[in-house]
Amino acid sequence: MTIAVERPTQLKPFTFEEFLAQYGDDDRYELIDGEIFDLEATGPHEEVAAFIDRKLNVQIDHSELPYFIPQRCLIKPLGDWTGLRPDLVVLDKTQLSAEPLWPKEAIITLGHSVKLVVEVVSSNWQNDYARKVDEYAILGIPEYWIVDYAALGGLEFIGRPKQPTLTICILGNDGYYEKQRLRGDDRICSSIFPSLNLTAAQVLSTGSGC
Repeated sequence: MTIAVERPTQLKPFTFEEFLAQYGDDDRYELIDGEIFDLEATGPHEEVAAFIDRKLNVQIDHSELPYFIPQRCLIKPLGDWTGLRPDLVVLDKTQLSAEPLWPKEAIITLGHSVKLVVEVVSSNWQNDYARKVDEYAILGIPEYWIVDYAALGGLEFIGRPKQPTLTICILGNDGYYEKQRLRGDDRICSSIFPSLNLTAAQVLSTGSGC
């Protein structure tokens, strides 16, 4: 579940610095255009995220890649009004020396530090399918997964009839994501983890109790 947090005592939006001071140590909140969203997740949501985390960590270990999945990470796009907390982010250790904030805070500001982001869709699905697509593409993050296990997204994003869908976004040379909708036995073709042997159904059914 994703809920916008009200700010009754101040009408103006939160800046990133204000957000960091008040909510920086709590990974259940993120900031989008000055508005704070509560990322309190359901149990199935967490099951899906944990399943993906486990599968990708196996790939990292097996291929001895210089990547890791942090327990907590905040991505700060350009500007002063947004700070995103992906459900899962794969970072490149070799790039972190260039990150100005990383030595003291788990904050990423440079897209080349990120290999992959995953968002497990919740009630505020518009952010995952629209705003975050733009932000991650502008940062140059090469791969973005949108995991809609409960088929919450709009028809323009998951089609008709609505059904659980995994959307794989691969960044093209033009700076825009090329999107592929996966369902059922469709195999996930990852540009970051080419040896990954995983189908959409294996990921999406994790949150259905099947």
